[in-house]
Amino acid sequence: MTLDQLKPGSEGIIKKISAWDKLGQRLMDMGVYPGQNLKVIRNAPLNDPMEVQIEGYYVSLRHDEARFVEVG
Repeated sequence: MTLDQLKPGSEGIIKKISAWDKLGQRLMDMGVYPGQNLKVIRNAPLNDPMEVQIEGYYVSLRHDEARFVEVG
């Protein structure tokens, strides 16, 4: 399952990041790493972007970015 498929209130652990180009580097710069716990806080009114809590801080990601983050 990928991060963009989770609904608000869902929790999981980041298993893998499948983007290793500029997007992959951007995600890692924001602190998105395999092994971290996350919780989906909310979606924007038009469903994009989504707010995610990762290890105590908040990150906003677009759904097209979140589909590269595999969670379990």
